[in-house]
Amino acid sequence: MAAVADMPGETAVANGNNNLAVETSKSESKEFNVQKLVDMFTKLNPFAKEFFPSSYHHNPTKTGDFDQVPANKQGNANYSNRRRRNNNNQAKRKLNGKAFRAQRDDSIRRTVYVSDIDQTITEEQLAGLFSNCGQVVDCRVCGDPHSVLRFAFVEFADEEGARAALNLGGTMLGFYPVRVLPSKTAILPVNPTFLPRSEDERELCARTVYCTNIDKKVSQAEVKNFFESACGEVTRLRLLGDNVHSTRIAFVEFAMAESAIVALNCSGLVLGTQPIRVSPSKTPVRPRVTRPTSR
Repeated sequence: MAAVADMPGETAVANGNNNLAVETSKSESKEFNVQKLVDMFTKLNPFAKEFFPSSYHHNPTKTGDFDQVPANKQGNANYSNRRRRNNNNQAKRKLNGKAFRAQRDDSIRRTVYVSDIDQTITEEQLAGLFSNCGQVVDCRVCGDPHSVLRFAFVEFADEEGARAALNLGGTMLGFYPVRVLPSKTAILPVNPTFLPRSEDERELCARTVYCTNIDKKVSQAEVKNFFESACGEVTRLRLLGDNVHSTRIAFVEFAMAESAIVALNCSGLVLGTQPIRVSPSKTPVRPRVTRPTSR
């Protein structure tokens, strides 16, 4: 009985030994796996390009080796340089923006808005009226779609001239008294290379109008027919546009200066789907220069 009684104890001991053996084998398996990984990693080249840290850089003067100098110093220097350049560019843009706004504000203070201008009055006549107030830098007459009369912007060389021009309100010019007010906008400057270079080109400008807000679907032939039916013979027409703006512009040259004056009354008329704006042109329509083809 004692022997039989001892059997469960021995069985328990055996089972304990078996469990210990299983645990030991698992531990050895884990140690084996870890050791195997360690052995694998020790065989790798830590200086291989694909394993090399990005904070270090390769020295081309050495073969098969890398400098143990962190590249972030050079990277930081490049980053600092880029950041400095970006800051400088931003500062320049801000400075240019401030300079542009200051120049525009100065131009506005030197400009007056003139309305109720008789349609027979030319820009030269209008500038001659205000020349007694000071040096006239620019004069821009525009068509008014809501009136048979027109309006204009007159820019002076200084603010004193603009202030003196305000006193000319009510002056008869043609058949109507003009109204003169301080301008809220500046005159958009014209590229000097496009301005007339001779007396003949100035005469062409008197026969030319500048048309804006033209529907992109309208062809050059349709623009020509529109002005010829309403104003007179068109001798030259230049229709311009790009992929940025939703509408196009045109320079229309007439055979007679009277036709150009009549064309100013077309402001506000619908051409295609858009109401056009017409004003006297500051530039003549020059013939296109054909470049010789290389053989």
